[in-house]
Amino acid sequence: MEHHITTDPRSPFTLDTVELSRRPGSQRVVERTAPAPADLGTDVIGVPEGTDLELLVRLEAVMEGVLVTGEVRGRAVGECVRCLEEVVDDVDVTFQELYVYPERARAAAESGDEDEELRELDGDLVDVEPVVRDAVVTALPFQPLCQPDCPGLCSECGARLADDPDHHHDVVDPRWSALQSMFDPNVPDETKES
Repeated sequence: MEHHITTDPRSPFTLDTVELSRRPGSQRVVERTAPAPADLGTDVIGVPEGTDLELLVRLEAVMEGVLVTGEVRGRAVGECVRCLEEVVDDVDVTFQELYVYPERARAAAESGDEDEELRELDGDLVDVEPVVRDAVVTALPFQPLCQPDCPGLCSECGARLADDPDHHHDVVDPRWSALQSMFDPNVPDETKES
């Protein structure tokens, strides 16, 4: 089944490979700042939409297509999974992906060699957004913490324990409450059991 990918040439994540002229060994370096796309992250941390992502990408023509090697930098914002305070995390990840020429992709499909998903050039264009997204999301912390030893919140009152390391509650097992009232000077004598 033939399907054609449509790459938006105006997208900051779309790179033009026409200068490589399909000559193996020819290279081009692209450096640009792109606004982060929507939903670049997980439920607990991500790069806010529209904030700057710095891209440094090398495009290299090879026999099968164009090898794209790059680095992406940005800043992720989320919340600590223990105390819910804001967490800011610098993102600096690398990625590499081979974009195959359309005729190579068709030949692979016809020969039944579809073990792995091939990324395909759209004419002379490559869309690196999916590869950038994969690299950034997998690099984000699964459980972000404001500090490695964050003590979290008090289970009794919800106070942030890092703000008050001596915070505690005198919790008495309810089975001992009758015994405790016998020794409580604030409880009138007539209510105490004899």
